[in-house]
Amino acid sequence: MDMANSATHHQSDSKRKKVELSQDTVVSIDRISNLSDSLICHILSFLSTEEAGVTSILSNRWKLLWTLVPKINLNDNRSEENPLSLTHVVYRVLALHRAPLLRNFSLTSFSPCDPFHLDTWIHTVIGRKVQHLYLQFSHSKKLVKLPRTVFTCKTIVILELRADIVLDTPSNFQFPSLKILCLGGIVYKSEDSFSNLFSGCPVLEDLTVELREDLDGASSFKIIVPTLKRLEIEFGSVYPKPYDYKFEIYSPALENFRFYGDLGNLVFIEKLAKLVDAHVSIYAGHWVLENGLHYGARIFKLVRELNCSKFLSISPGQKECLCFDSIYPSMYQNLVRLEFGVNLSNWHVLKALLLVAPNLKVLVLDKNDDDEEENRLCCIGPPDGSGCLSLLTAFNFNGFEELEHEVEFVKYVLNEARLLNAMTIKINDKHLKESLLQRLSIFPRQSTKCLITVE
Repeated sequence: MDMANSATHHQSDSKRKKVELSQDTVVSIDRISNLSDSLICHILSFLSTEEAGVTSILSNRWKLLWTLVPKINLNDNRSEENPLSLTHVVYRVLALHRAPLLRNFSLTSFSPCDPFHLDTWIHTVIGRKVQHLYLQFSHSKKLVKLPRTVFTCKTIVILELRADIVLDTPSNFQFPSLKILCLGGIVYKSEDSFSNLFSGCPVLEDLTVELREDLDGASSFKIIVPTLKRLEIEFGSVYPKPYDYKFEIYSPALENFRFYGDLGNLVFIEKLAKLVDAHVSIYAGHWVLENGLHYGARIFKLVRELNCSKFLSISPGQKECLCFDSIYPSMYQNLVRLEFGVNLSNWHVLKALLLVAPNLKVLVLDKNDDDEEENRLCCIGPPDGSGCLSLLTAFNFNGFEELEHEVEFVKYVLNEARLLNAMTIKINDKHLKESLLQRLSIFPRQSTKCLITVE
């Protein structure tokens, strides 16, 4: 009888667990099903349009939800399993899409695009009051001309154009809402096509310009944008000697500046008095050694232009082009954080910056890989003067190798920075950690509260 009761009790528990599991499963499904359309559409907006469209097979409830997402993101990823042409897909999606407002339209194609179809699509999304337009066409044999229809859009806030697109601006147009513009390696029909673009952007705040390697269509650029707050310029070249180029920039409200690549002639028409953050990373080719004086002068000129910045990150290249010119007479009164890419050829630049930055609080050195055959040690002793690190509170040295001039510089920092709270030395050979820490600990220091860490 007890065994029978026990078996009955076991079966009852088993059934109860199954019921509870079933109930939990139902609750889980109900939680998704009970979400509002707007919330589900928000979740679907993180997917591509193709991925969002796949959810239509889940149930009748989901069948048309993807068409309400205020975002269309299409990529040309045709394959044997997906033989539909991009043209067919775009027309189909635009026909089914029911969202009254289209915040984002993104189209990426790796095959030629018919101008008539592209113009029709752009006209359609403009009618939906598109706010973010992204177009990328990458095809080695054919360029795509940007439709004039784009320049009739009054609602666009973000415009991104990339790769094999030809820009030919009309004589009269307005982008009254455009705040962010990205020109990623496109072709300009003429130099005026570039400069005229900004005449129709009265509220532009953020501009990114990535130049093509061959500088198709233009080599001289003018950026006249009084409202601009952020500017990024990039030019990377694989040619033995890159094409020369020039930028004339009038952006007195600029707060954030970025430059990457081979440096051309950058001319700032007015002082960057409102600059807060500047990041410069130079990676010139071997050709620089043949024309070092000219190239080095450009680098020093740019560094002087950035003297109002509060945060400065500069990696001025690994070549001997930096052995020329000087930072004088610029003063960096606002500079509180300096991140410097140091190598054998540019220690003297670091020294010069320290001497003219009396309010520096954070110094970060990132050591670049040196090619000893092409670099020579260049005036690397401590700065000629005391007190230039009087307000320094933190010092990091990434890539420290315990070379004599590196050790001497660390000793100098410890001896000058009386407010130093933390010094962090990062080394590649972890076996030297204990010995280096012991060596550093015996160096004289001005700050008794400085914590030295070796990683």
